[in-house]
Amino acid sequence: MHMPLQLYTVTQAGLALLAACLGEIAVAQTSVPSLQGIYTCVDGTGRKITSDRPIAECMDRVQREINPSGTVRRVVPPQLTPPERAALEEKEKVAAEVRAREDEDKRRDRALLLRYPSRELHDKERAEALSQVGEVIKASNKRSQELAEQRKAINADLEFYKDTPGRAPASLKRRLEENDSSVAMQKRFIVEQDAEKKRVNQRFDVELGKLKQLWAAAGVAAQGKPAPAPVAVKK
Repeated sequence: MHMPLQLYTVTQAGLALLAACLGEIAVAQTSVPSLQGIYTCVDGTGRKITSDRPIAECMDRVQREINPSGTVRRVVPPQLTPPERAALEEKEKVAAEVRAREDEDKRRDRALLLRYPSRELHDKERAEALSQVGEVIKASNKRSQELAEQRKAINADLEFYKDTPGRAPASLKRRLEENDSSVAMQKRFIVEQDAEKKRVNQRFDVELGKLKQLWAAAGVAAQGKPAPAPVAVKK
């Protein structure tokens, strides 16, 4: 089977054009300079080494990756030994913990300043907290007085058995034991509430010391009013 002359001519021309394009692409690829950098370093003997990849002889020292233009693309730090890496990680961990604590302190300071923008509000809340504890102590003291009255009645009943206490009824003995237990419990409770009053005052004292610094930084006077501007002295 013979190919028509016209079709054969077109095919030959297309092949020639394709070959020319491929040739130009190949020439262009060979003419483009490599974008890969060159690694350079000075080893332990003072010998300068260059390579197209990281240099094994200089893993323990700084290497530089150089661009084809001769500029430094990047500095490759030395590889750390396991102990050095562990020490670096521990140092970074400690630094991160310090930053976290500082951020938490700042967050607490902002919250404290928002809650108590003035000394007046802080003093008011201290008084309310102490008043609540005082009410609890007052109720406990009242209960202690009631128990004292109950004890008088129990003692009066025990008078009948002062010569023969072993003959006292079990119910009377039980009332005495319960009274003693309740009195001891109320005494412990009052001691705990007195300690709570001290804790409340200590907490507010610590807060007040911090708030004075925050108020001063914010330009707020201790009474809750803006701090007065300094008066210029006439010369």
